[in-house]
Amino acid sequence: MASQSFVTRALDKVEKVGNKLPDPAVMFLISLIIVWVLSALLSGVSFSSLDPRTGEAVVVNNLLTGASLADFLSRMVTIFTGFAPLGVVLVAMLGVGVAEHSGFINAGLKRMLDSTPKALLTPSIILVALVSHTATDAGYVLVIPLAGVIFYAMGRHPLAGIAAAFAGVSGGFSANFIPSAIDPLLQSFTQSAAQIIDPAIQVNPLNNWFFNSASSILIVLLGWYLTDKVIEPRLQNTEIDGDPAEIPKFEELNAQQTKALRAATAVMVGGIVALVAILWPADSPMRAANGELTSFAAPVMRSIVPLIFLLFLLPGVVYGYIAGTFKTTRDVIGSMTKAMESMAYYVVMAFFCALFIDAFSKSNLGALLAIEGAQVLKAMNLPSMVTIVGLIFLTAFVNLFVGSSSAKWALLGPIFVPMLMQLNISPDLTQAAYRLGDSSSNIITPLMPYFPLVVVYCQRYVKSTGIGTLLSLMLPYCITIILAWTAFLLLYWGLGFPLGIQSSYIYPAG
Repeated sequence: MASQSFVTRALDKVEKVGNKLPDPAVMFLISLIIVWVLSALLSGVSFSSLDPRTGEAVVVNNLLTGASLADFLSRMVTIFTGFAPLGVVLVAMLGVGVAEHSGFINAGLKRMLDSTPKALLTPSIILVALVSHTATDAGYVLVIPLAGVIFYAMGRHPLAGIAAAFAGVSGGFSANFIPSAIDPLLQSFTQSAAQIIDPAIQVNPLNNWFFNSASSILIVLLGWYLTDKVIEPRLQNTEIDGDPAEIPKFEELNAQQTKALRAATAVMVGGIVALVAILWPADSPMRAANGELTSFAAPVMRSIVPLIFLLFLLPGVVYGYIAGTFKTTRDVIGSMTKAMESMAYYVVMAFFCALFIDAFSKSNLGALLAIEGAQVLKAMNLPSMVTIVGLIFLTAFVNLFVGSSSAKWALLGPIFVPMLMQLNISPDLTQAAYRLGDSSSNIITPLMPYFPLVVVYCQRYVKSTGIGTLLSLMLPYCITIILAWTAFLLLYWGLGFPLGIQSSYIYPAG
C-alpha cells in the first residue's frame, strides 16, 4: 500500500505541475521561439558529425535571418494547410460526425456492449487499438474517442478508456500482428544502412513481424492491468462534468431505431464488401504499380481517411433518415457543422503545432540531436546487449522532439545498423530495438501532433483536463511498456526466437 501511495502521490504531482504548463497552443508558440533562438546561436558552430542523409557535416540553419523570416511568413498559410494531421482529423470527423449525431454510433455501440463481457472490455479496446495501426492514423480519430464513449456507457470512467486506447494506438505502435505500410518503409532504410557493410544484403519487409505479433500480446496484458488496477482507481474522485448534451446516452433501442441500425449496418458491410471486391484483382487501380496493397505507394493506403469518411457518412445518413433524427439534408450538414465545432480548439493548436514542427525541421536541430546522441552512444563502445538497451532509450528520448518514425530512422539507421552489424547483431534486431523505443514515448510528449487532440477528447467528459492530467494518466503506461518491452526483446533474442521473416543475411545473436 505504501508503494501504491507513493505512486499515486507522484502521479498527482505530475498532473499538478503539468497542468501549470501553458495552454498547448501557447506551448507550441514558445517552442517555436526557442527553436528560432537556438538556430541562431548554433548556426555558427561547426559540428564534426556527418548527416547520413547527405554525407556532409551537420549544419544548423539560422531561422532568424531576414531571408528565413521572409520565407516563413510567405509559407505560413501553406505550412498550416499542409499539416498532415489536420486534414486527417477534419476529413474523418466530417463522416464520423454524421454517424455520431444521427445516432448510428450510439446504437451500434449499444448492440456491441450487449454482447461484450464487461471483464474483457479493456483488453478488447487495446487489441482494436493495436490493429488500427494498419489503417495509418485511424486509431487517433476513431478508436480513442470511441473508447471513452464505450467506457462511459459501461459505467466506467471515460478517461480510463481514452487512456487505454491511446496506450494501444500510440504507445504500442509497433506491436501489431497485421503487417502495415510502416513495415516496408522502415525496412527500406534498414536495408540501405546494412548495405554500407554488405552491398548484397536483402532485408525482408516483414523482418520484425514475429516479434511484433508476440509483442501485441504483451502490450494488451500490460495495458489491461494498468488500466484496471492503476489508472481507473486514480480516476475514482475525478468528476465527470462535461456538457450532458454532448455525452452519449445509452437507452434501449425502439423498433424504428433497430430497423435503422440494421439498414445502416447493411450499408456499411456492403461498402466494405465492395471495397474488398475492388482491391481483390491483381490489377486493381487501388494497388501499387507492383501489385502491393500495403505499400505507401498503393492508392488504397493513401485513401484510408476518405474511406473512413465514406464508411461512416453513408450509414450515418441511412440511419438518420430511417430513425427520424434527420429530416432534411440541412440536418446532415448540421451534424457535420457540429463535428467541426468540437474540433475548433484542435484547429487552433494545430496551427501553432504546424509552425513549430516546420521550424524544427528547417533548423536541422532534430537531426543534430539524433546524430550527436547516436555518436555518443557509439563512442561508449558498450557490450552489445547494453548497446541495444541504449539504442531503445536514445530513440525514446529523441522521439520526444522528432515525431516521425521514418525521419528518425533515416538519421539513426545509417549509424546503428552498420555499427551493430560489426558486433554480430543483425539489422533485424537493430530495427526491432528502434521500433520499440520509437513507440514507447509517443504517449508522453505534448509535442506529438495528436497529443492535443487526445486532450480535447478528455475535455468532453472532464472540462478541467489539461496536459498534466493526460501526462499523469499516460506516464505509468510509458514507463511500464518501455521496461517490460525491452526485457521481452532481450529475452526473445536470447532464446533465439526468429524476429520475423528472415533476411538473407543473418547474424547470430551476439
